[in-house]
Amino acid sequence: MQQINYVGIDQDNHGGMTHIGKIIRDGWLFGLIPETETGAGWRPAQIQVLYEKVFAAWEPYAHLPSRLPPDLQEKYLRIQQAAIDRAKQNGWNPELGDDD
Repeated sequence: MQQINYVGIDQDNHGGMTHIGKIIRDGWLFGLIPETETGAGWRPAQIQVLYEKVFAAWEPYAHLPSRLPPDLQEKYLRIQQAAIDRAKQNGWNPELGDDD
C-alpha cells in the first residue's frame, strides 16, 4: 500500500479549508511551525504530531478563539481572514450545499 503525503495547505482542496489546513493554520497561530511551512510532503504521522501539539496549545483557551489573549486573537483573525480570502479566490464557497 502506497502512503499518501499531504500536498500542502497551498495545494489543498478548497484553498486549504480542510481539517488538515486548520491544523496547519493553528500551528502557525501558536508558533509551532513557521507561517511559511505548508506541510507539503508531510506524512500522516507528522500531521498527527502537529495535531496533538495544536490540541494541547488550545486547551488553556477551552479551544475557543474568543478566549485567546488579544495578541493571539489578532494573529488568529489575520491568519483566518487571509485563508478565507485565498480560498474564495480559488473557488471555495462557504455556503453549505444540500448534501452538506
